[in-house]
Amino acid sequence: MPWNNQSGGGRRGGGGGGGPWGQGPSGGPHQQPDLEELLKRSQDRLKQVIPGGGGPPGLLIFLLVLAGAVVAAWFAFFFVVAADENAVVLRLGKFDRQVDSGLHFRLPPPIEEVRVAKVKTVNITEVGFESPLAGRGGGRDVTSESLMLTGDENIVVVGFAVSWLIRDAKEYLFNIQNPRDTVKEVAESVMREVVGESDLAPLITEARAKTEAEVKKRLQEVLDYYGAGITVQAVSIQKTDPPALVLESFLDVQAAQADKEKYQNEATGYLNKAVNEAKGEAERIVLTAKGYQQQAVADATGQAARFLKVYEEYKKAPEVTRKRLYLETMERVLGGADKIILDSKGQGVVPYLPLDQLQKRKEGGN
Repeated sequence: MPWNNQSGGGRRGGGGGGGPWGQGPSGGPHQQPDLEELLKRSQDRLKQVIPGGGGPPGLLIFLLVLAGAVVAAWFAFFFVVAADENAVVLRLGKFDRQVDSGLHFRLPPPIEEVRVAKVKTVNITEVGFESPLAGRGGGRDVTSESLMLTGDENIVVVGFAVSWLIRDAKEYLFNIQNPRDTVKEVAESVMREVVGESDLAPLITEARAKTEAEVKKRLQEVLDYYGAGITVQAVSIQKTDPPALVLESFLDVQAAQADKEKYQNEATGYLNKAVNEAKGEAERIVLTAKGYQQQAVADATGQAARFLKVYEEYKKAPEVTRKRLYLETMERVLGGADKIILDSKGQGVVPYLPLDQLQKRKEGGN
Protein backbone atom coordinates (compact mmCIF):
# COMPACT_ATOMS: atom_id res chain seq x y z
CA MET A 1 0.00 0.00 0.00
CA PRO A 2 1.19 3.58 -0.48
CA TRP A 3 1.85 4.27 3.16
CA ASN A 4 4.22 1.34 3.43
CA ASN A 5 7.13 3.57 2.27
CA GLN A 6 6.76 6.41 4.84
CA SER A 7 10.13 5.74 6.59
CA GLY A 8 12.63 6.15 3.81
CA GLY A 9 13.56 2.75 2.38
CA GLY A 10 11.11 1.02 4.65
CA ARG A 11 11.00 -2.52 5.70
CA ARG A 12 9.76 -5.17 3.38
CA GLY A 13 8.70 -8.69 4.05
CA GLY A 14 8.20 -9.83 7.63
CA GLY A 15 10.05 -6.88 9.14
CA GLY A 16 7.94 -4.24 7.32
CA GLY A 17 4.33 -3.36 7.72
CA GLY A 18 4.57 0.21 9.15
CA GLY A 19 1.40 2.32 9.40
CA PRO A 20 0.71 5.65 7.74
CA TRP A 21 2.88 7.48 10.32
CA GLY A 22 5.99 5.54 9.15
CA GLN A 23 6.18 3.08 12.01
CA GLY A 24 3.75 0.73 13.59
CA PRO A 25 3.47 -2.67 15.11
CA SER A 26 5.06 -5.39 13.09
CA GLY A 27 2.36 -7.82 13.75
CA GLY A 28 -0.38 -8.67 11.35
CA PRO A 29 -2.48 -6.25 9.38
CA HIS A 30 -5.20 -6.24 12.05
CA GLN A 31 -2.97 -4.81 14.86
CA GLN A 32 -3.71 -1.09 15.93
CA PRO A 33 -0.90 1.53 16.11
CA ASP A 34 0.52 2.47 19.50
CA LEU A 35 -1.44 5.55 20.82
CA GLU A 36 1.44 6.90 22.89
CA GLU A 37 3.76 6.75 19.91
CA LEU A 38 1.12 8.51 17.79
CA LEU A 39 0.79 11.41 20.25
CA LYS A 40 4.58 11.75 20.48
CA ARG A 41 4.95 11.98 16.72
CA SER A 42 2.10 14.56 16.52
CA GLN A 43 3.81 16.69 19.17
CA ASP A 44 7.08 16.55 17.26
CA ARG A 45 5.41 17.75 14.07
CA LEU A 46 3.62 20.61 15.95
CA LYS A 47 6.98 21.76 17.34
CA GLN A 48 8.32 21.95 13.81
CA VAL A 49 5.35 24.17 12.75
CA ILE A 50 5.28 26.54 15.78
CA PRO A 51 8.16 29.06 15.94
CA GLY A 52 10.45 28.80 18.95
CA GLY A 53 10.22 25.10 19.37
CA GLY A 54 6.67 25.02 20.74
CA GLY A 55 7.53 26.39 24.18
CA PRO A 56 5.34 28.96 26.01
CA PRO A 57 6.92 32.02 24.30
CA GLY A 58 6.57 30.47 20.89
CA LEU A 59 2.95 29.54 21.56
CA LEU A 60 2.15 33.12 22.68
CA ILE A 61 3.67 34.53 19.51
CA PHE A 62 1.66 32.10 17.45
CA LEU A 63 -1.57 33.09 19.20
CA LEU A 64 -0.82 36.81 18.72
CA VAL A 65 -0.14 36.26 15.04
CA LEU A 66 -3.33 34.29 14.74
CA ALA A 67 -5.31 37.05 16.54
CA GLY A 68 -3.74 39.70 14.30
CA ALA A 69 -4.75 37.71 11.27
CA VAL A 70 -8.33 37.51 12.55
CA VAL A 71 -8.44 41.28 13.24
CA ALA A 72 -6.97 42.03 9.82
CA ALA A 73 -9.57 39.81 8.23
CA TRP A 74 -12.28 41.64 10.25
CA PHE A 75 -11.17 45.06 9.08
CA ALA A 76 -10.72 43.77 5.56
CA PHE A 77 -14.30 42.48 5.26
CA PHE A 78 -16.37 44.54 7.77
CA PHE A 79 -16.69 48.21 8.69
CA VAL A 80 -18.80 50.19 11.17
CA VAL A 81 -20.68 53.41 10.36
CA ALA A 82 -21.42 55.65 13.37
CA ALA A 83 -24.92 56.89 14.23
CA ASP A 84 -24.28 60.36 12.84
CA GLU A 85 -22.64 59.16 9.61
CA ASN A 86 -23.45 57.80 6.17
CA ALA A 87 -20.91 55.86 4.13
CA VAL A 88 -20.32 55.51 0.40
CA VAL A 89 -18.77 52.27 -0.91
CA LEU A 90 -16.62 52.43 -4.05
CA ARG A 91 -15.94 49.28 -6.03
CA LEU A 92 -12.81 49.57 -8.16
CA GLY A 93 -13.05 53.36 -7.81
CA LYS A 94 -16.69 53.58 -8.96
CA PHE A 95 -19.71 54.33 -6.79
CA ASP A 96 -21.46 51.10 -5.81
CA ARG A 97 -23.78 51.81 -2.87
CA GLN A 98 -24.56 54.12 0.05
CA VAL A 99 -25.18 52.74 3.55
CA ASP A 100 -26.51 54.13 6.83
CA SER A 101 -25.17 53.65 10.33
CA GLY A 102 -24.37 50.11 11.55
CA LEU A 103 -22.13 47.14 10.72
CA HIS A 104 -21.62 46.43 7.02
CA PHE A 105 -19.71 43.96 4.84
CA ARG A 106 -17.26 44.94 2.11
CA LEU A 107 -14.67 43.38 -0.08
CA PRO A 108 -11.10 44.03 1.02
CA PRO A 109 -9.12 46.92 -0.47
CA PRO A 110 -8.31 47.74 -3.16
CA ILE A 111 -11.47 46.10 -4.49
CA GLU A 112 -13.81 48.19 -2.37
CA GLU A 113 -13.15 51.48 -0.58
CA VAL A 114 -15.33 53.22 2.03
CA ARG A 115 -15.72 56.99 2.44
CA VAL A 116 -17.68 58.44 5.36
CA ALA A 117 -19.62 61.71 5.75
CA LYS A 118 -21.11 63.06 8.99
CA VAL A 119 -24.70 63.77 7.93
CA LYS A 120 -26.06 64.82 11.34
CA THR A 121 -23.32 67.23 12.38
CA VAL A 122 -24.18 70.92 12.01
CA ASN A 123 -21.40 72.70 10.15
CA ILE A 124 -20.74 76.42 10.65
CA THR A 125 -19.14 78.53 7.93
CA GLU A 126 -18.09 82.06 8.90
CA VAL A 127 -17.84 84.81 6.31
CA GLY A 128 -16.38 88.24 7.02
CA PHE A 129 -15.16 87.43 10.52
CA GLU A 130 -13.42 84.79 12.59
CA SER A 131 -14.91 84.02 15.97
CA PRO A 132 -12.83 83.06 19.03
CA LEU A 133 -14.41 79.60 18.86
CA ALA A 134 -12.79 78.97 15.51
CA GLY A 135 -9.46 78.10 17.17
CA ARG A 136 -7.64 81.18 15.90
CA GLY A 137 -7.39 83.10 19.16
CA GLY A 138 -9.45 86.24 19.55
CA GLY A 139 -12.18 87.13 17.09
CA ARG A 140 -11.37 89.47 14.22
CA ASP A 141 -12.85 90.88 11.03
CA VAL A 142 -11.77 89.64 7.62
CA THR A 143 -12.09 92.83 5.60
CA SER A 144 -11.48 91.14 2.28
CA GLU A 145 -14.72 89.21 2.82
CA SER A 146 -16.78 91.70 4.85
CA LEU A 147 -16.50 94.98 2.88
CA MET A 148 -19.55 95.24 0.58
CA LEU A 149 -21.21 97.93 -1.55
CA THR A 150 -24.89 98.71 -0.97
CA GLY A 151 -27.47 99.70 -3.54
CA ASP A 152 -27.27 103.38 -2.54
CA GLU A 153 -23.48 103.34 -3.06
CA ASN A 154 -22.43 103.09 0.57
CA ILE A 155 -19.81 100.73 1.99
CA VAL A 156 -20.85 98.42 4.83
CA VAL A 157 -19.03 95.75 6.84
CA VAL A 158 -21.09 92.54 6.92
CA GLY A 159 -20.13 89.50 8.97
CA PHE A 160 -22.38 86.45 8.97
CA ALA A 161 -22.42 82.70 9.62
CA VAL A 162 -24.05 79.87 7.66
CA SER A 163 -25.31 76.70 9.38
CA TRP A 164 -25.63 73.68 7.10
CA LEU A 165 -26.01 69.90 7.07
CA ILE A 166 -24.97 67.17 4.63
CA ARG A 167 -28.19 65.97 2.99
CA ASP A 168 -26.75 63.42 0.54
CA ALA A 169 -23.34 61.82 1.21
CA LYS A 170 -22.82 60.74 -2.41
CA GLU A 171 -23.45 64.23 -3.83
CA TYR A 172 -21.41 65.85 -1.06
CA LEU A 173 -18.38 63.61 -1.61
CA PHE A 174 -18.29 63.46 -5.41
CA ASN A 175 -20.13 66.40 -7.02
CA ILE A 176 -17.95 69.21 -5.66
CA GLN A 177 -14.24 69.10 -4.89
CA ASN A 178 -14.02 71.28 -1.76
CA PRO A 179 -17.51 71.46 -0.19
CA ARG A 180 -16.59 73.75 2.72
CA ASP A 181 -14.75 76.24 0.52
CA THR A 182 -17.63 76.10 -1.95
CA VAL A 183 -20.20 76.93 0.73
CA LYS A 184 -18.13 79.88 1.92
CA GLU A 185 -17.50 81.32 -1.54
CA VAL A 186 -21.12 80.91 -2.66
CA ALA A 187 -22.41 82.43 0.61
CA GLU A 188 -20.16 85.48 0.22
CA SER A 189 -21.23 85.93 -3.40
CA VAL A 190 -24.93 85.68 -2.57
CA MET A 191 -24.61 88.12 0.35
CA ARG A 192 -22.85 90.66 -1.89
CA GLU A 193 -25.66 90.31 -4.41
CA VAL A 194 -28.39 90.90 -1.80
CA VAL A 195 -26.51 93.81 -0.17
CA GLY A 196 -26.01 95.38 -3.60
CA GLU A 197 -29.78 95.43 -4.02
CA SER A 198 -30.44 97.05 -0.62
CA ASP A 199 -30.03 100.52 0.87
CA LEU A 200 -27.73 101.06 3.83
CA ALA A 201 -30.24 102.40 6.37
CA PRO A 202 -32.71 99.49 6.32
CA LEU A 203 -29.88 96.99 5.97
CA ILE A 204 -28.41 97.90 9.36
CA THR A 205 -31.78 98.34 11.10
CA GLU A 206 -35.11 96.66 10.45
CA ALA A 207 -34.27 94.74 7.24
CA ARG A 208 -31.75 92.33 8.81
CA ALA A 209 -34.20 89.41 9.14
CA LYS A 210 -35.42 89.93 5.58
CA THR A 211 -31.82 89.93 4.31
CA GLU A 212 -31.03 86.69 6.16
CA ALA A 213 -34.07 84.93 4.66
CA GLU A 214 -33.23 86.10 1.14
CA VAL A 215 -29.57 85.01 1.40
CA LYS A 216 -30.61 81.59 2.72
CA LYS A 217 -33.03 81.10 -0.17
CA ARG A 218 -30.56 82.07 -2.89
CA LEU A 219 -27.69 80.13 -1.31
CA GLN A 220 -29.80 76.96 -1.23
CA GLU A 221 -30.75 77.44 -4.88
CA VAL A 222 -27.11 77.73 -5.96
CA LEU A 223 -25.99 74.70 -3.93
CA ASP A 224 -28.85 72.63 -5.35
CA TYR A 225 -27.81 73.71 -8.84
CA TYR A 226 -24.30 72.46 -8.09
CA GLY A 227 -25.71 69.18 -6.69
CA ALA A 228 -23.74 69.72 -3.48
CA GLY A 229 -25.98 67.52 -1.32
CA ILE A 230 -26.14 70.27 1.34
CA THR A 231 -29.11 71.73 3.22
CA VAL A 232 -28.76 75.30 4.51
CA GLN A 233 -30.31 75.53 7.96
CA ALA A 234 -29.85 79.22 8.74
CA VAL A 235 -28.00 82.40 7.82
CA SER A 236 -27.19 84.61 10.81
CA ILE A 237 -25.87 88.15 10.32
CA GLN A 238 -23.47 88.96 13.15
CA LYS A 239 -22.79 92.61 12.30
CA THR A 240 -23.65 95.28 9.74
CA ASP A 241 -21.60 98.39 10.44
CA PRO A 242 -19.93 101.14 8.43
CA PRO A 243 -16.14 100.84 8.01
CA ALA A 244 -14.13 101.94 11.03
CA LEU A 245 -12.52 104.84 9.10
CA VAL A 246 -15.87 106.55 8.49
CA LEU A 247 -17.75 105.34 11.56
CA GLU A 248 -17.68 108.74 13.34
CA SER A 249 -18.96 110.59 10.27
CA PHE A 250 -21.60 107.93 9.74
CA LEU A 251 -22.82 108.35 13.32
CA ASP A 252 -23.05 112.11 12.78
CA VAL A 253 -25.14 111.56 9.67
CA GLN A 254 -27.36 109.13 11.55
CA ALA A 255 -27.82 111.65 14.36
CA ALA A 256 -28.72 114.39 11.85
CA GLN A 257 -31.24 112.09 10.18
CA ALA A 258 -32.71 111.26 13.58
CA ASP A 259 -33.05 114.98 14.39
CA LYS A 260 -34.64 115.55 10.98
CA GLU A 261 -37.20 112.86 11.61
CA LYS A 262 -37.82 114.24 15.10
CA TYR A 263 -38.51 117.74 13.83
CA GLN A 264 -40.67 116.42 11.02
CA ASN A 265 -42.71 114.45 13.50
CA GLU A 266 -43.07 117.48 15.75
CA ALA A 267 -44.17 119.63 12.79
CA THR A 268 -46.63 116.98 11.68
CA GLY A 269 -48.01 116.79 15.21
CA TYR A 270 -48.42 120.58 15.41
CA LEU A 271 -50.07 120.60 11.99
CA ASN A 272 -52.54 117.94 13.00
CA LYS A 273 -53.28 119.73 16.26
CA ALA A 274 -53.82 123.09 14.53
CA VAL A 275 -56.01 121.57 11.84
CA ASN A 276 -58.11 119.74 14.41
CA GLU A 277 -58.49 122.88 16.52
CA ALA A 278 -59.46 124.91 13.43
CA LYS A 279 -61.99 122.29 12.42
CA GLY A 280 -63.41 122.29 15.94
CA GLU A 281 -63.63 126.10 16.00
CA ALA A 282 -65.27 126.15 12.58
CA GLU A 283 -67.80 123.58 13.72
CA ARG A 284 -68.51 125.64 16.84
CA ILE A 285 -69.04 128.78 14.80
CA VAL A 286 -71.35 126.97 12.43
CA LEU A 287 -73.37 125.57 15.29
CA THR A 288 -73.51 129.02 16.97
CA ALA A 289 -74.68 130.60 13.72
CA LYS A 290 -77.35 127.96 13.31
CA GLY A 291 -78.49 128.57 16.87
CA TYR A 292 -78.60 132.34 16.29
CA GLN A 293 -80.49 131.77 13.08
CA GLN A 294 -83.07 129.65 14.82
CA GLN A 295 -83.33 132.21 17.65
CA ALA A 296 -83.71 135.13 15.24
CA VAL A 297 -86.36 133.31 13.27
CA ALA A 298 -88.19 132.40 16.44
CA ASP A 299 -88.01 136.01 17.71
CA ALA A 300 -89.19 137.36 14.39
CA THR A 301 -92.01 134.86 14.31
CA GLY A 302 -92.97 135.83 17.86
CA GLN A 303 -92.81 139.54 17.05
CA ALA A 304 -94.93 139.06 13.96
CA ALA A 305 -97.48 137.09 15.92
CA ARG A 306 -97.51 139.75 18.65
CA PHE A 307 -97.88 142.50 16.06
CA LEU A 308 -100.80 140.70 14.50
CA LYS A 309 -102.50 140.38 17.87
CA VAL A 310 -101.90 144.08 18.66
CA TYR A 311 -103.19 144.98 15.25
CA GLU A 312 -106.36 143.05 15.88
CA GLU A 313 -106.86 144.95 19.13
CA TYR A 314 -105.98 148.26 17.45
CA LYS A 315 -108.72 147.76 14.94
CA LYS A 316 -111.19 147.33 17.77
CA ALA A 317 -110.07 150.45 19.80
CA PRO A 318 -107.53 152.57 17.97
CA GLU A 319 -107.22 155.45 20.49
CA VAL A 320 -106.78 153.27 23.50
CA THR A 321 -104.32 151.04 21.67
CA ARG A 322 -102.21 154.00 20.51
CA LYS A 323 -102.03 155.36 24.04
CA ARG A 324 -101.05 151.95 25.44
CA LEU A 325 -98.38 151.53 22.80
CA TYR A 326 -97.02 154.99 23.59
CA LEU A 327 -96.85 154.31 27.28
CA GLU A 328 -95.19 150.92 26.75
CA THR A 329 -92.66 152.47 24.41
CA MET A 330 -91.82 155.28 26.83
CA GLU A 331 -91.51 152.74 29.60
CA ARG A 332 -88.93 150.76 27.62
CA VAL A 333 -87.01 153.90 26.62
CA LEU A 334 -87.01 155.78 29.94
CA GLY A 335 -87.10 152.82 32.27
CA GLY A 336 -83.32 152.60 32.74
CA ALA A 337 -82.45 156.33 32.38
CA ASP A 338 -81.67 158.86 35.14
CA LYS A 339 -84.64 161.24 35.42
CA ILE A 340 -84.86 164.79 36.78
CA ILE A 341 -88.17 166.64 36.88
CA LEU A 342 -88.00 170.45 36.43
CA ASP A 343 -90.85 172.81 37.18
CA SER A 344 -90.63 175.66 34.70
CA LYS A 345 -93.48 177.58 36.41
CA GLY A 346 -92.28 177.10 39.90
CA GLN A 347 -92.21 180.26 41.94
CA GLY A 348 -90.73 179.52 45.32
CA VAL A 349 -90.87 175.78 44.52
CA VAL A 350 -87.90 173.44 44.29
CA PRO A 351 -86.68 173.97 40.75
CA TYR A 352 -85.82 170.27 40.21
CA LEU A 353 -86.49 166.95 41.78
CA PRO A 354 -83.63 164.36 41.47
CA LEU A 355 -85.74 161.25 41.55
CA ASP A 356 -82.80 158.96 40.97
CA GLN A 357 -80.93 160.26 44.03
CA LEU A 358 -84.04 160.02 46.13
CA GLN A 359 -84.44 156.47 45.02
CA LYS A 360 -80.83 155.64 45.93
CA ARG A 361 -81.22 157.27 49.36
CA LYS A 362 -84.38 155.35 49.93
CA GLU A 363 -82.66 152.11 49.03
CA GLY A 364 -79.64 153.05 51.21
CA GLY A 365 -81.83 153.87 54.18
CA ASN A 366 -83.56 150.54 53.96
